[in-house]
Amino acid sequence: MADTPADAESGTEPSLEAQIAAYQREFRDLDPQVEKVVSALQRLNRRMNVAYGRQTATLGISSAEWEVLKALVLAGAPYRLGPGDLAKRLGLTPAAMTHRVDRMAAEGLVTRERDENNRVRVIVELTAEGREKWLEAMRMASVFEEDLLQDLADEERGQLGDMLTRVLRRVEEAQPDADGRLSDLD
Repeated sequence: MADTPADAESGTEPSLEAQIAAYQREFRDLDPQVEKVVSALQRLNRRMNVAYGRQTATLGISSAEWEVLKALVLAGAPYRLGPGDLAKRLGLTPAAMTHRVDRMAAEGLVTRERDENNRVRVIVELTAEGREKWLEAMRMASVFEEDLLQDLADEERGQLGDMLTRVLRRVEEAQPDADGRLSDLD
C-alpha cells in the first residue's frame, strides 16, 4: 500500500516501496533491487539497535557500556585490555574511552589498574558483575534474535548469514578503516 501525503506529514516512515518510488522519481538511475536491500538493512540495523538499547537499559547499562563489556569478553579470559586498545576497537578517541571507563569503574562493571609489568600502562578488566551484565544481555538478545528469525528455516538462516557475510566482506575491503567511528563523521 502506497503512502499518502498525509503519511509523510504525520512523521511516520514511509514503506520501503514508497521510499524507493520517491528515490526513483528523483534519481532515475537507481537500481530498485539494490536500494531495497540496502534500505531494508539500514532500517533493520536501526530498529535492532533500538531494541538492544531497550534491553540493556533494563539491565542498568547503556549501549555504549555494553560495547565495552563485549570488547572485553571478545578479548578472552582474563578479559583485560588497555584503554587504548579498547578505544581503537570501539572507534573512540582516548578521551571518550577514559570517560566511559571512569563511569563503568564507578558502577563496578570494570576495574582499572596499573599494569604490574609496566607501571605507566593501565589495564581495564571485566568484573564479575560486568560479566554477569554481559551474560544477561546475551540471554535477552538471544531470545530477541530467535524471534526475529522465526520465519526462516534453518537452511534459509544459513543462506542469509552467508549472503550478509559476503556483503560485509565487500564493505570491509572497500572501507578498511570504517570499523569504528570516523573522525570526519563524528
